[in-house]
Amino acid sequence: MTHNARQRFGASAKLKLHENHADDAAFSSRSANPELSKAKAKILDRKRIAALIDRIGALQDKLYAQHKQKVLLILQGMDTAGKDGTIRAMFSGISPMGIRAAAFKQPTDNELAHDYLWRVHQQVPVKGEIAIFNRSHYEDVLITRVQGMIDGEECQRRYAQIRDFERMLAETGTVIVKVFLHISKEEQRQRLQERLDDPDKQWKFNPADVEQRKKWGEYQRAYEQAIRETNAPHAPWYVVPANSKTHRNLVVASLLLETLEGMDLAYPEPHPDLSSFTVE
Repeated sequence: MTHNARQRFGASAKLKLHENHADDAAFSSRSANPELSKAKAKILDRKRIAALIDRIGALQDKLYAQHKQKVLLILQGMDTAGKDGTIRAMFSGISPMGIRAAAFKQPTDNELAHDYLWRVHQQVPVKGEIAIFNRSHYEDVLITRVQGMIDGEECQRRYAQIRDFERMLAETGTVIVKVFLHISKEEQRQRLQERLDDPDKQWKFNPADVEQRKKWGEYQRAYEQAIRETNAPHAPWYVVPANSKTHRNLVVASLLLETLEGMDLAYPEPHPDLSSFTVE
């Protein structure tokens, strides 16, 4: 049983991102039972995540077999927010059939020669599939806005285009779930330092992340505005506290499970022509 994550973490119309909200652990076992130690609570929460993923896997099998609807899970967040980790946690225990992840990095010259949605539209899910976006078209109203590549007028045009794009996806059978992984500035500092200090993780460290960090406040405001401008019943935003990796995974698994449970998924009816077949 989930805790109605969609209601608890749905973005409000007047969203403001606060540092302390990144530590919210409302779904943790320790929140329900404060007597638990952190270590024991983490063990219990990981078991809960595994149970949720099992249920997601069963529904994903029906989604693939039914071959009618599609699911698009969008993950956004500051550097080190845990987009890669969330993908690994969600889908490591699920059949790869009918699941695909797409990462959107710096555009290539060919991609820049097209409109900014061109490369995104090529990666949307097909019937029966769950597609996970690691970053997305929202980069084109976030980094471009903060870095001054587009002005406020162009940003407003892009909000309208994104709303139209997502409405078209929804009207053609795509169920959209948009997640902002919310970490604090101090948590990001610790995670970047861990990458720098660990030789096995230094490959993840990008000096550009330190430069982007200097504009933390500007990025927070850009996220607030983008979420407010594009939050819609057919393409809802959820703000997931992500300072705790375990709690982050628990919430995202709950959101995805609740979404799949609301899709009326079922295996196709047996084909009558097959009733006469036997396998010898």
